[in-house]
Amino acid sequence: MDLSPIWISLKLASATVIVLLILGTPLAWWLAFTRSRSRAVIEALVALPLVLPPTVLGFYLLILLGPAGPIGRFWVEITGTTLTFSFSGLVIASVIYSFPFAVQPLQTAFEGIGRSPLEAAATLGASPLDTFVRVASPLALRGYVSAIVLGFAHTLGEFGVVLMVGGNIPGVTKVVSIAIYEQVETLTYSQAHYLSAGLLTFSFVVLLSVYVFNRRIPITRL
Repeated sequence: MDLSPIWISLKLASATVIVLLILGTPLAWWLAFTRSRSRAVIEALVALPLVLPPTVLGFYLLILLGPAGPIGRFWVEITGTTLTFSFSGLVIASVIYSFPFAVQPLQTAFEGIGRSPLEAAATLGASPLDTFVRVASPLALRGYVSAIVLGFAHTLGEFGVVLMVGGNIPGVTKVVSIAIYEQVETLTYSQAHYLSAGLLTFSFVVLLSVYVFNRRIPITRL
């Protein structure tokens, strides 16, 4: 059995989670504490991938990231390569598709902290960065764990967006979900079963680990 789809899926999920944490953390922090009137609009945009069909999202990403699209054209000019049907394009598409699975748990965790611990740290002379690193982040540990695991697991299970943006290029964009679909199309049910059972087992184990982990971490309030 070709194991390259498994390696590509794990690499894609890992890269996606890293980008999600980098981009999602400041946005979740802003959404948790802002009083801006635009908050509802931003929250709706973040949650849009939850209700939008993956093929619709994949189609518009294909247009934006393609060589004729605004983002894809700029990428071709600076790198000489295309974003569509490439691993880099898959990462961008996966980040957008999995964005709510990282932002929403983090936002909920930050909202649960409240302003009191942050204000107390400020009165003791802590800078905003120190307050975030030493006070807010430890208190939001549950949110970080949920964001990492849900973002990782959701990326592993992608199909529609991955197929639209990345296609089915062996060794480059062929992930586990695409490999399963290909095996079913060719009636190779035994290999499809192995991949499906492995993905099912992995998803169940990581979700079970999150629930167990969160139950063992007490909710700390200052």
